[in-house]
Amino acid sequence: MAFPEQLLSMTRRTIHHVRHHWARQEFLLLLLIGLGAGAVWAFIALADEVVEGETHAFDMFVMLAMRNPADHADPLGPLWFEETMRDVTSFGSTFGLVFVSLTVIFWLVLTKRPHAGFLVFASLAGGAVVVNALKYGFSRPRPDLVAHSAEVFTTSFPSAHAAMSATVYLTLGALVMRFSKGRSLKLYALFVAVLLTILVGLSRVYLGVHWPTDVIAGWAIGAAWATFVWVVALWLQRRGRIEPSGVQGEDAALSASEK
Repeated sequence: MAFPEQLLSMTRRTIHHVRHHWARQEFLLLLLIGLGAGAVWAFIALADEVVEGETHAFDMFVMLAMRNPADHADPLGPLWFEETMRDVTSFGSTFGLVFVSLTVIFWLVLTKRPHAGFLVFASLAGGAVVVNALKYGFSRPRPDLVAHSAEVFTTSFPSAHAAMSATVYLTLGALVMRFSKGRSLKLYALFVAVLLTILVGLSRVYLGVHWPTDVIAGWAIGAAWATFVWVVALWLQRRGRIEPSGVQGEDAALSASEK
C-alpha cells in the first residue's frame, strides 16, 4: 500500500508545481503587457507635447545644463570625458547594435536555439522599422541650440540610438535572464541592459545631437518594442515553439548540439 500512497503524493506535488509555474507565467505575462502599454502611452503623451511645442523650455534647460555657460559649444567636463561620451554613444550605433545582435544570434543558432535567435533578429529588424517610420512621420529637426559633437544623418524624434539601445539591450538582457539560474544573475543582466540604455541616451544629449525629449521618447518606444518581443517569446515558449528557459533548457540544447 505504500507505493500507491507515494505515487499519489508525487502526483499532488507535481500538480501543485505545475499550477504554481503557470500562475507565475500568467502574472509575468500580464506584467509585461502592462509595462508595454504604459510605455506606448508615455510615448504618445510625450509626442503630443512635442508637436505642440510644450517641451521646448524643458529641452533647452536640460541641454544648456550640460554646457559651459560661457560657451555653449563646449560641453561640461574635460576633453577626455567628451571623448568618453563619444565612445559611449557608439554602443547605440547601427554598427555596434548589429554586430552585438548578430554575434548573439549566431551563438544561439550554434547552441541549437534557432527560435531564440530569430526573436533577437526580429527585435532588431522590427525595432529599426518602427523607429525609422516614426522619425519620418515626425520629421523633427535636430537641435540647433548648441554645436553638435557628433555627426548626424537623420531627423531627431525619437532618438534612434536611445530606442534601438533599449530594444536590443533589453531584449538581450531578457534572454540572459531566461537562460540563467539564480536571481542575482538575472538582476545583473537586467541592470547591465538598463545601464547601457541610459548611458547611450544621455550621451546623445551631452553631445548636442538630440533634445532630451527625443531620448525619452526613444527609451519609451524601445522599451515598448522590447516588451512586445518578451511577450511573444513567453507565448511561444508556453506552446513549445521556442526553446525552454533556465538550466534545463541549456542542458537540453547542449545535449542536442553534441549528438
